[in-house]
Amino acid sequence: MSTSPTARTPLFPRGSWAEASRIGEILRKETVGGALLLVASVVALVWANSPWKDSYNGLADITVGPEVLHLNLSLGTWAADGLLAIFFFVVGLELKREFVAGDLRDPSRAALPIAAALGGMALPALVFVSINLRTGEGALQGWAIPTATDIAFAVAILAVISTHLPSTLRIFLLTLAVVDDLLAITIIAVFYTDHLSVLPLAAALVPLAAFAFAVQRRIRSWWLLLPLAFATWALIHASGVHATVAGVILGFTVPVIRGKASGEAESGPGLAEHFEHRIRPISAGFAVPVFAFFAAGVTIGGFSGLRDALVDPITIGIIAGLVLGKTFGIFGTTFLMSRFTRATLDSGLKWIDILGVAMLAGIGFTVSLLIGELAFGGGSPRDDYVKIGVLFGSVIAAMLAAILLRIRNRAYRLMAEQEALDADHNGIPDVYETRDRDAT
Repeated sequence: MSTSPTARTPLFPRGSWAEASRIGEILRKETVGGALLLVASVVALVWANSPWKDSYNGLADITVGPEVLHLNLSLGTWAADGLLAIFFFVVGLELKREFVAGDLRDPSRAALPIAAALGGMALPALVFVSINLRTGEGALQGWAIPTATDIAFAVAILAVISTHLPSTLRIFLLTLAVVDDLLAITIIAVFYTDHLSVLPLAAALVPLAAFAFAVQRRIRSWWLLLPLAFATWALIHASGVHATVAGVILGFTVPVIRGKASGEAESGPGLAEHFEHRIRPISAGFAVPVFAFFAAGVTIGGFSGLRDALVDPITIGIIAGLVLGKTFGIFGTTFLMSRFTRATLDSGLKWIDILGVAMLAGIGFTVSLLIGELAFGGGSPRDDYVKIGVLFGSVIAAMLAAILLRIRNRAYRLMAEQEALDADHNGIPDVYETRDRDAT
């Protein structure tokens, strides 16, 4: 399929200045969250393999909550079902912001990250299934484990090494990860709901509607919104649908664009940005690290235990899915979009840059661990193999991506330095100084 070069559109359109600034702010927040996530995971692994491992397991099994509401849950369950709902609430806000007021409200901009996310979920699932096709004993229940991207880890690594990488790559990764999260929570709701109680699910519509009405009226009173959000979460939890779904649904109800209510202007950022600014630090700095602390602690059992885990088909399928499936699913989809549509790679980018970002998306920590618990049950032998597979696969993907993107970042830095020298030699104002002055 041939098209005129002049008729082709860039595969990674340059985002607006406001969008690039917003992405930069998110990167800074997620960098801190990623560091805390790493610390929590390391502490859990060390504790779970220390002489005091029984105290770690005992801590996760402590039950708290009102039994009359069927919320007498273990701390580990509270972390997975409760705290991650906060994380997915932020995901819901971000998704709505992207598709209502962000650069991705343009279908041509949204097509690529959506397609790449789909490809980056389909191929890892196929890799896992092909490896475990004859494993038996319900092994295929874990098909979705390597399909998710951990936005905190991936964005944190990119933020550390992307001093000179094009901003379009960062916007692409963040949007890809957000769409990936939406697809992951859809998979959880559809494929990992063992039983469905219609009455609690229908009852959840009452506090949900009240919450939606309140935020549409631009009410910011936490004493009203928090009880409504908790009631929605509790009823969805009681229905059998995983409670994190409540977070995304609640996030979708929050308005993005300002309205005439409460004296607001008709345009500009709305309540979603206000909530995101308040809640993202809680999500990245507390909710996700605490979940990682309870989810990542696996007792390896020495060298022999690690060896047994690494040769298990489930572990191999997860590692291969994250490292190979994610990389070639995202990269291959992007290449096909360039080959068979009017989109073309921006002249400022190279295909090796896309490969690096595709590798980085193979970090599947938080949501992958959650899906593993839902697939095989927390604390089961296979759940331990899931944790080892997710940890090893994520580390390998992160290391390969960091090496490649670090090389590319150095190439872009040298290019920028050479352009600055040429501009200075020819008496041309620095393009970045001119852009900053114009923006001001």
